[in-house]
This record gives sequence, structure tokens and C-alpha cells, in this order.
Amino acid sequence: MPLKIRLARGGAKKRPMYRIVVADSRSPRDGRFIERVGLYQPMLPDGHPDRLTVDADRVKHWLGRGAKPTDRVAVFLGAAEIVPMPPRTRGAGKQKAREAAAAEGGEGDAGESAS
Repeated sequence: MPLKIRLARGGAKKRPMYRIVVADSRSPRDGRFIERVGLYQPMLPDGHPDRLTVDADRVKHWLGRGAKPTDRVAVFLGAAEIVPMPPRTRGAGKQKAREAAAAEGGEGDAGESAS
């Protein structure tokens, strides 16, 4: 069962709040999940201590079991110093960031994908 650590939306219309959950990657975004490991409330100001709450021990437990965080959750976990901060893709787009990473990693991969 492929596990993801991802966001599940909650809250009212135009007043979002997101639970950080461990879920099967095949389940719907707001559907069934295994465990809630945190909470993100984007409506709170940036410096507010309750804007992002994460249970670091449980996140490390699930990462050890093979769960993969989504891009947005990886940034949250990097800011909380639970995992290394991922490279930013803002403004460049995910595809360009992947191409840049492939170019840095090895030139042979980029030539094969173009064929």
C-alpha cells in the first residue's frame, strides 16, 4: 500500500484549514486516512504558533515506514526541520525543476527522454 503524507481540506467555504494526514495514495483527498499527524491553518498570520502544528515523532515514524510527503507537505516538514528542505519550484514549474535536477544528475537521462 503506497502511503502519502498529504493535506486534507476542512473548514468552511472560503475559510480553509488543512489536516496533515497519512493516507493511502489511492484514497480521495478528503476521504479515508490512516492517521492525522498535523494541522495547517492558512488563515492565521505567518508568525502565529498555531498556523502549523506537526507531531514530529509520528511523522518520523511514517517516513521510516516508507510514506512519501507531497511537495507542499515536504516544504512544511523542511521548515519544521523534520526532513531536509526540498528545492523550491515556485515560479519555475515542476516540470522545469525536474528537468534541471535531471540535467544536474546526469546528462544521459535528458537525452533519452527526448527520444
